[in-house]
Amino acid sequence: MTADELVRDLMSRPWGDVSTSVYETGRLVTLAPWLVGHAERVEYLCAGQRPDGGWGAPDGYDLVPTLSATEALLSAVDRGDPAPRRGDPKAAARRGLAALARLLGDEPWRPLPDMPAIELIVPHLIGLINVRLGDPGLPIPPGMSTAPLRRIRGWLKSGAQVPEKLLHALEIAGDSATFAQTGLTSIGTVGASPAATAAYLGHRGLLAPGNPARLHLEAVVRRFGGPVPVGLPITVFERGWVLSTLVRAGVRVDPPAEMLADLVAAIGPAGSPAGTGLPPDCDTTSVALYALGLLGIPYDPECLLAYELDTHFCTWKSEEGASISTNAHVLDALGQYLKLAPEARRYRPPMEKAAAWLVAKQLPDGSWRDRWHASPLYATACAALALREYGGPAAEESVERALTWTVATQRDDGSWGRWAGTPEETAYALQILLLVGGLRHREAVARGHAFLTDEDDMSEWPPLWHDKDLYLPVSIVRAAMIAARHLTRRNAAAYLQI
Repeated sequence: MTADELVRDLMSRPWGDVSTSVYETGRLVTLAPWLVGHAERVEYLCAGQRPDGGWGAPDGYDLVPTLSATEALLSAVDRGDPAPRRGDPKAAARRGLAALARLLGDEPWRPLPDMPAIELIVPHLIGLINVRLGDPGLPIPPGMSTAPLRRIRGWLKSGAQVPEKLLHALEIAGDSATFAQTGLTSIGTVGASPAATAAYLGHRGLLAPGNPARLHLEAVVRRFGGPVPVGLPITVFERGWVLSTLVRAGVRVDPPAEMLADLVAAIGPAGSPAGTGLPPDCDTTSVALYALGLLGIPYDPECLLAYELDTHFCTWKSEEGASISTNAHVLDALGQYLKLAPEARRYRPPMEKAAAWLVAKQLPDGSWRDRWHASPLYATACAALALREYGGPAAEESVERALTWTVATQRDDGSWGRWAGTPEETAYALQILLLVGGLRHREAVARGHAFLTDEDDMSEWPPLWHDKDLYLPVSIVRAAMIAARHLTRRNAAAYLQI
C-alpha cells in the first residue's frame, strides 16, 4: 500500500482500522447473546485459544484475555447456547480454567502490565468466574481488591456522575452499568467500547432495536463479522498518527482538506479525544497538533497546558502513572509550533520541562518503556525522535544512548522485537537509526530493510498496543512501515543498492 492509498483509506473508513479483541469479544458473548454475530464470537474465542489453554501474549498480557474468554465460554455453556460450527466451548472453558489456575496460583507471581482499568477488570472477571466455581475459587492478584468495584457500582446506582474516562470500561460495573449517566447515548457508543456499550444497554438492547447504542453495536459487529475491537471509533488518533509519521519521515502526502478541517475541529478547549465517545486526552491532542504543524497549519497549543504538572504532562487528569510517549508527543507539538511561531516564547518552558523529564526517565540501557505500547521500540522511537529534533544540547547524550541501544538489540535476522522480530518494531528501529543516526549504521539499516521488505501480511502481525488487552491499529502501523521504507530508500540508496 502506498502513502496516498493509506491516506485515502482514512477517509473511506472514518471509524478506523483496528484488530479484533479477545477481551472485548468475550464480554459481548456474556453481555449481549442476543446481538447479531453471537455464534461467530463464540467460534472466534474457541479458535484463538493457545495450546496451553490461554489467550494473548506472554509476560502477564494473557491474564485479562484468558479471564474474559473463559468466563464468556462458561456463560455460553450455562445458557445452553447452540454449539458453533467449529470449536467446543465446554472443552475450551475447561482448558481456560486450568490456564487461569496456573497464571493465578501455580506460577511465581510477577507484576502485571500497565493496562487501562486492569485493576478493575481482573477482580470483576475473577468474581464472575468464582460465582460458578464456588470456594476456594481463583485468587485475586496481590495489590488488587473488589473495594473499588463496590464504590463505582454504588456511585452509578446513586445517579452520581462517574469519571468520563471510566466509561471506556463501564462493563466492570456489572448490572449497575445500566444506571450510568453517560451523556453520550445519542451518539451510540459508550466509551468507544463495544463491551461498555453492551453493559450500558443491558436487557434494553434486546427490547429496543432502534436504540442508538444497539445500532452502533450492530454496525461494529457487521463490519468485523462477529468479533469486535477494543475501541472504535479511533478517528482522530488514527489520522494524527498516520499523518505525523509519514510527514516526519519526508513522505509526500496530500491529505484531503476535509481531513485537516476535521482535525482542527476536533481540538476543543480541553484538547481532542481519540474518537467519539472518549474524553479528550493530551496524547491524541499533541499528535493532532504536531501533524497540523508539520503540514504548515500552526494551531495554538494552549489546550495542552491543562495537562501540565510540576514535572511533566499527564495523559488525563488524575492519571495514575505517567507516559513517555505522551510527553514525547507534547515535545513534538510545542517544538513544531515554536518553529512556526517563534514569538510564542511562553511555550518554551513547558517544552523544556517535557524534554528534561524524558531525559530523566531514560533507562540505564538507553531505552524507554511506555504504558501505551508493549514494545520498548515504540517508546524509544517516540522519545529519541522528539529529543533529537526539539530537545537541544542537553538531550544529545540521551539521544546517542538510545541509538546505541537500538543497534545493540537488532536480531540475527535483521529484525527487532520484544518477543520475536516484527515488521512494526523493525520499522520503529529503522526510524531511530535514520532520523537520529543518519548514515552511521549502514549495516544495521541494510539488514533491517531486508527483513522489512519480506513481511507485508498484517493478519500475522502481533498486537502490541495497550488498551484493555493488546490491539493493532492497522493504518498506524502501516504508516510506520511506509515511513521506514521511504527513509531507507531516500537516505541509504547510495550504499544499500536498493
